Amino acid sequence: MNLSAKVRTIKNGGTAHLGDIPLLPIDDFCQTILDAIDHGWRVASYFGVPQGDEVTLFVVLGYKVEGIIALLRSVVKEQFPSLALLCPQLQLFEREIWEECGITPEGHPWLKPLRFIPDARTGIRPLPGVMEQYRVTGDEIHEVAVGPVHAGIIEPGHFRFQCHGEEVFHLEISLGYQHRGIEARVVGGPYPATLFQMEAAAGDTTIGHTQAHCMIMESLTGRRVPHRGEALRGIALELERLANHTGDLGAIAGDVGYLPTASFCGRIRGEFLNMTALLCGSRFGRGMLRPGGTGFDLGDRQREELLQRLETARRDLTIAVNLLWSAPSVMARLEKTGTVSLKDAREIGLVGPALRACGEARDVRKEYPFGIYRTRQLPVAIATTGDVHARALIRWREAEHSLDFIRELLGELPRGATRSGPHASSPPAPEMLCVAFTEGWRGPICHVALTDTHGLFRKYKITDPSFHNWSGLALAMRNQQISDFPLCNKSFNLSYCGFDL
Repeated sequence: MNLSAKVRTIKNGGTAHLGDIPLLPIDDFCQTILDAIDHGWRVASYFGVPQGDEVTLFVVLGYKVEGIIALLRSVVKEQFPSLALLCPQLQLFEREIWEECGITPEGHPWLKPLRFIPDARTGIRPLPGVMEQYRVTGDEIHEVAVGPVHAGIIEPGHFRFQCHGEEVFHLEISLGYQHRGIEARVVGGPYPATLFQMEAAAGDTTIGHTQAHCMIMESLTGRRVPHRGEALRGIALELERLANHTGDLGAIAGDVGYLPTASFCGRIRGEFLNMTALLCGSRFGRGMLRPGGTGFDLGDRQREELLQRLETARRDLTIAVNLLWSAPSVMARLEKTGTVSLKDAREIGLVGPALRACGEARDVRKEYPFGIYRTRQLPVAIATTGDVHARALIRWREAEHSLDFIRELLGELPRGATRSGPHASSPPAPEMLCVAFTEGWRGPICHVALTDTHGLFRKYKITDPSFHNWSGLALAMRNQQISDFPLCNKSFNLSYCGFDL
């Protein structure tokens, strides 16, 4: 589909002057979004920027075939047409715009708070979770409420099941219990604290989110990253993927009571975290990435130690996962549980391993290559059944690819500096819009920055993959046993704080 007349296109990590982004009438704006989605584009970000009594709507669209990012905008006042009925992947974005900007998406099928932030019109903050809940009526229908306080150390979220006996008809998920206001805190920056806030956007995805923020800053300031710095960033990102995928495989095994793999993976996850600590002193990668490159280098002795640890972890993880696949009782619990069809996955905008488990080969590292992935490609792992087994299998296949990728990079690590000096950059460019995509371990991360006339952040929008995927978990529970919820939940393993920015 040719959108060139109605959009401004850029590449990943690119910028566009705000004046160059087409300003369309709202009806044309909405129709362009629908046409793009019908032709294989996806909505990466959709948000509003208030100014006076008007709100400028911005949408960021991604096209997997050519790695193109399309930008368009429209100005509205008190309301705008909802597209949620025609395009379900937009429904959460529209609720967020309503909540943040105080304008109504007319025709939205189920408009209610998303993050329970102060009302844009009255300033009153609603109590988290206090809203009208969807209810199924009928004989013997009952409701099961779980959370927001859960057993163990876990973030708060409320899950409400509509059931008939053990069978779940509908699951409604309510988050927003710990809104930290990270996006609002960044406005007027970047500040000295901004980088640390980005590292904590979703605590288990430090490298993924910090990579996106660094790409934003590098694009706005014209700062280049040395080849060695790009390679070290790639190693850190894949170690983060390995740690989390390994932890999830162990947790899935634990949820079906298969303790050998659960115990093995719990320990091996710690080994991958310790490898990240070997890089930068932090098991979660804090301080590793900085605008212009990395905050730490890797000496020859560290490199050899990392290679040895990597091979040991590969051997142990292979044994642990093969135990999982070879247990018929485990396979009976994983297969055909929590299935999401490819059609439904596309319709609701599922992303990352959850989408690839349904048979769709979409991965930012291949479609919108950034950093080291511009010159070195990883295979895209896919499965087809869309169930818990497929989501577990994707994690194992991606872990194998990450292990190969890190070993290859360590064997051919470029020499030279890891970071360009501050003298190599200019002040942030004014009146620009910059977009950065990265592929975190949960899926695509999108950061969008708008600068004002002084080059300061006028708006900073973060879309974590969990924002797209919580609807997938709800869909996966349709017609399932309520006892399958812990297993389905762990097979997605979504972020509460990444959703509630």
